[in-house]
Amino acid sequence: MLIQPNKSCLLVVDLQEKLLPAIHEGEAVVENTRWLAEIANHLSVPVLTSEQYPQGLGGTATSLLDVLPAEGFMEKMAFSCMSDPGCNEKINALRPSQVVVVGTESHVCVLQTCLQLKQQAREVYVVEDCVSSRNPKDKELALERMRQAGIYIVSREMVAFEWLQTANNEKFRFISKNYLR
Repeated sequence: MLIQPNKSCLLVVDLQEKLLPAIHEGEAVVENTRWLAEIANHLSVPVLTSEQYPQGLGGTATSLLDVLPAEGFMEKMAFSCMSDPGCNEKINALRPSQVVVVGTESHVCVLQTCLQLKQQAREVYVVEDCVSSRNPKDKELALERMRQAGIYIVSREMVAFEWLQTANNEKFRFISKNYLR
């Protein structure tokens, strides 16, 4: 199944400033997420962002704030976005049949969110180069568990090209020139 721009949303899970220094390759995850969020914005794909207990873990990485729509921010205490009533309601209000998920930590908030999205009969795509955990082994195990649950593991470029669908338009030419090297 291809990821459709008009049927999907990008869900950025807990890429928070205070947590990122402990995350394996955290800087790369933030850079890759920024890249994908910018493309989502150019293609009018909705972007939602969760923050796990921001009073304690701080807000989302400042380097992402200018590409993440303010109206898409959601605070939560539950590890899974779908277990938090406010997040669940905001995600369900969009009615996406497909959810592209990025963020941290792979084996906690990302995993639990993805499993519950899948339980809600959605197609779930986890962007491997946009997720991580403190321990790389935890990321590896989380991705394997997600695969076993029928969640698709993809790369950011796979998502971008599927959202684009064709090279025969101005959006492709713009994204190709500015993002695809």
